[in-house]
Amino acid sequence: MTRNSKLVSSTVITQSGVSFGTSGARGLVTQFTPNVCAAVAVAFIAGMKRNFSFKTVAIAIDNRPSSYAMAQACASALKQLNLNVIYYGVVPTPALAYVAQEDKMPAIMVTGSHIPFDRNGLKFYRPDGEISKADEQVIITEQVEFTSLTGSAELTVSNRAAEEYITRYTSLFTTPFLTGKRIGIYEHSSAGRDLYYRIFETLGAEVISLERTDHFVPIDTEAVSEEDTLKAINWSKEHNLDAVFSTDGDGDRPLVSDENGNWLRGDILGLLTADALNIEALAIPVSCNTAIELSNKFTHVERTKIGSPYVIAEFENLNEKFNSVAGFEANGGFLLGSDLQLNGKLLKALPTRDAILPAIMLLSAANKGLISTLVDGLPKRYTHSDRIQNFATVKSQAIIAQGKQDPKKLLAKIGFSKAEIKKLDETDGLRITLDDNRIVHLRPSGNAPELRCYAEAEDYLKASECVTTSLKNIQRL
Repeated sequence: MTRNSKLVSSTVITQSGVSFGTSGARGLVTQFTPNVCAAVAVAFIAGMKRNFSFKTVAIAIDNRPSSYAMAQACASALKQLNLNVIYYGVVPTPALAYVAQEDKMPAIMVTGSHIPFDRNGLKFYRPDGEISKADEQVIITEQVEFTSLTGSAELTVSNRAAEEYITRYTSLFTTPFLTGKRIGIYEHSSAGRDLYYRIFETLGAEVISLERTDHFVPIDTEAVSEEDTLKAINWSKEHNLDAVFSTDGDGDRPLVSDENGNWLRGDILGLLTADALNIEALAIPVSCNTAIELSNKFTHVERTKIGSPYVIAEFENLNEKFNSVAGFEANGGFLLGSDLQLNGKLLKALPTRDAILPAIMLLSAANKGLISTLVDGLPKRYTHSDRIQNFATVKSQAIIAQGKQDPKKLLAKIGFSKAEIKKLDETDGLRITLDDNRIVHLRPSGNAPELRCYAEAEDYLKASECVTTSLKNIQRL
């Protein structure tokens, strides 16, 4: 073997153009060459070996066209380290995280989540859950020597992750409590589409499959398209549904509708889920709806920066003080931070975003009633969010920096010249509460060249107008 065939992980990663954001490594498919995938994989393992002992690593993928080849590259690199690789095929990210946690091994998920199909990414899991920001830095800086990849072997699929994930939720209920319910599953290209109908059918529901597709669909549960909004309403009428269920590409963010086909905002879904689970303390990102505190359903609510690593980091503090801990994000992903007893059964902690638990608990809470009744019982605070795509991160950061220096001036520029400022929050980006209790929050995306705008108001139209006005004016800056 010649010296030229040896590569160093940190050098390859630095030169790749791949970046690390709120959910692991992300970049263009063209940037994730076999050697880049290999570099990231071996650096991740080097970091894990500092704190854990293991001989096997788990890998799974989403349905993106590029994901399998990336998994092959990761697997080939890990075999250079004399590690066994178990390949679980196409499964939701939380299914991979759960089986890895149960078997006390690290895991790599090949997914770009909701971002366009010309991009992809790698998510990483320690044997005890999601990686931290410190782990991420180790991956970037670790100097691991590996041999340049010249080819990759075919991978054999194990069904264990899929089966364990299904059992995790179907075993919680002694009776099929969804008997008589009609659930539509908007399958598109979701990584969990072959699992979800099994879960809902086992729980007693009649399942209607909706719009399964062979091409990748980038569903963003935080910025639902007008097309998908109308689809759910029409499906509910056409099929007489009690709910529509869907997820983003890798199945860690849910999209759930009421019986009328109205999609629930992710943080409202999270609120209702946490209430149904009798959670004492919550860790939630700063972008979530203030109805969570106003509902008075929780002993303590801690707000963090946006991104699951920050929510998870807070779990340790909360678990010292409270018996039941959870978190969720505005995108709907629910993170269970402590073990719970549910229906006399143990539900183990799963500190990573999950889409199935909130859907099941919402339906359980509604029981024989309507989902809309649960939503109507909450404080009347409404949120909306959207984004400007292909908006340079540097430009986003400059706008935020200007806003922190002179928030009044920024407000005037984005269309709120008459508004007075009640509160400023710089936890993540810039979140401005106005004197009429409207909230405008600007933040650069952590994993794509996008500027996100979140808004909250006493009615949905006002929240929507805040977002539309802000983004329209920002594009003119």
